[in-house]
Amino acid sequence: MTLKLSDRMTPHESVTYFFEQAADRVRLDDEMREVLRGSYREMQVQVPVRMDDGQLFVFNGYRVQHNGARGPYKGGVRFHPEADLDEVRALAALMTWKTAVTDLPFGGAKGGVQCEPYMMSQAELQRLTRRYTQMIGYVLGVNRDIPAPDMNTNAQTMAWMMDAFGQRYGYQPACVTGKPVELGGSLGREAATGRGVVFVMEEYAKDKGYPLEGATVAVQGFGNVGSFAARIAAEAGAKVVAVSDVRGGIAQSSGLDIEKVWAHRDESGSVVGFPGADEISNEQLLELDVDWLVPAALGEVINGRNASKIRARVIVEAANHPITPLADAALADAGKDVIPDILANAGGVTVSYFEWTQNIQQFRWEEEQVNTQLRKIMSKAYRDVAQMAERGCGLREAAFSIGVERVARAARLRGYV
Repeated sequence: MTLKLSDRMTPHESVTYFFEQAADRVRLDDEMREVLRGSYREMQVQVPVRMDDGQLFVFNGYRVQHNGARGPYKGGVRFHPEADLDEVRALAALMTWKTAVTDLPFGGAKGGVQCEPYMMSQAELQRLTRRYTQMIGYVLGVNRDIPAPDMNTNAQTMAWMMDAFGQRYGYQPACVTGKPVELGGSLGREAATGRGVVFVMEEYAKDKGYPLEGATVAVQGFGNVGSFAARIAAEAGAKVVAVSDVRGGIAQSSGLDIEKVWAHRDESGSVVGFPGADEISNEQLLELDVDWLVPAALGEVINGRNASKIRARVIVEAANHPITPLADAALADAGKDVIPDILANAGGVTVSYFEWTQNIQQFRWEEEQVNTQLRKIMSKAYRDVAQMAERGCGLREAAFSIGVERVARAARLRGYV
């Protein structure tokens, strides 16, 4: 299967392009390529919801299980207008490679509902979540498929999913992760993805002799991942000079006080309007002359149109597939390093694994233990990828190669091919 490099590639075509690139590197045979290229199961369901005004609205819901050779399917659920089948299929494949790169005993899956959650009340979101869970519930389970939060979903969403699943199948807290701590969630889970991003940045800094302390950082996206990444990077000594959200961004060359930005965001609903900072657009933030750029919002924000304008030396993919294959090639030609999403943002699924094991054992870890073990796994994953990259490829191709090799080996051992 040959895909032509283009900015018109769909999300799934983009992920498949990186898979094929890695498959060539590890000399994957044609039969195994056919198995790993596609999804094991793809569900599309109707999600009818009675809105607060009495009208019935039918949403489209999806759950894609890409590959389960290495363990139960694992992957988040996002609520977003663009969470269509192609997008969810791409994210499910990324989860397969991500859990393999971090050597977690999971496969890859993803879920989504096409909706605009910011236009919905809490009551409507709860009805949506419960109905969606009912529609896909028969493919879920502690040892089958374990959802987690993703874009526009959170601990409360997971509490509703756990309860809806439990009403039919009995109380099973390990059926989802990312839950509130009061319902079996893990300490440290909320900050895990952002913390994992910074752990990988620190490993890169040590490996390349490119210090994080004192370096300038710009973070596009101040949601769960971006806000924690900015806060923890600042705690590590970095100077966060710009952040943004859906309404726009702010910049301050002397460095932003992230704790105050956080408080301003919580009070006003946006980072925009933070006192003493210059207002910039999301596009301008990406093009700032900084040491580290952390896209932590939507996919494909760096593409063929703006890749040549990226001035950061290192780009850390805190979001899922924020760089198109065409832009990725352009950045490589320009001598810029990209720490890929399947490595950089794997902290969330890693602590989800910790939560899952805690629920099964009915034993809670202290937050210090969670963070210590998270650093251990993220550091090893980075070293594995860096070692593979020494054979003559970039970090993305190295990460995908490791993931593809590990999944292919598990599939062969289980007799898939």
